[in-house]
Amino acid sequence: MIKVFLGYDRREPVLFSVLSHSIHQHATQPVSITPLLLPQLGETYHRERSSLQSTEFSFSRFLVPYLCDYEGWAVFMDNDMIVKDDLSKLWALRDDRYAVQVVKHDHQPIADTKFRGSIQTKYEKKNWSSVMLFNCARCKALTVDYVNNATGLQLHQFKWLESEQEIGELPHRWNHLVGYDKHDEDVSVIHYTEGGPYFPETEHCEYAQDWLLARDSMNAVGVTPPAL
Repeated sequence: MIKVFLGYDRREPVLFSVLSHSIHQHATQPVSITPLLLPQLGETYHRERSSLQSTEFSFSRFLVPYLCDYEGWAVFMDNDMIVKDDLSKLWALRDDRYAVQVVKHDHQPIADTKFRGSIQTKYEKKNWSSVMLFNCARCKALTVDYVNNATGLQLHQFKWLESEQEIGELPHRWNHLVGYDKHDEDVSVIHYTEGGPYFPETEHCEYAQDWLLARDSMNAVGVTPPAL
């Protein structure tokens, strides 16, 4: 079973649904998808919302190892994405040498704001944590207390690890940043990090049609499923 946790923001429920559908649409192995929905986390997550947060799951993502009882592996993904590939290919990249595996972007945004006017925070390792392959047994430093009290930079810059050597690198195709990375039709995860076609101000962004097709596929009724 591929265990997946997705960011969930109650202002944008459609993003979770479209991403979930895109995962199941391409997966060739069973996938379990859990939303990081704050009311379901209860007192486990109780840190106050920061003015720098652009989503409800900015920090709750780091509870994934705890929610897995620090056992096995799990994937975390932001909600503003679609998957265009078989997630079992990402799952196959698990490497016990590492505590976490990410796409190591050199993301240096120019604008000071992003979608919905939220502040564009600039920091080293930006967007590394938007897709993470957690080796949960090696992430025991991410306790409930730590996740609720650590600074944003401590969490997103992986200061909870003993060494940078514990961060493995995933192929870039598993977290393609729309509007920053060079256009490429052969990608596995499309990340609408500056907003996608679901917002009026970014409705004509790159890969807009891919998201719209995924949404329409999710909404289809009475369509004959493809042959196995």
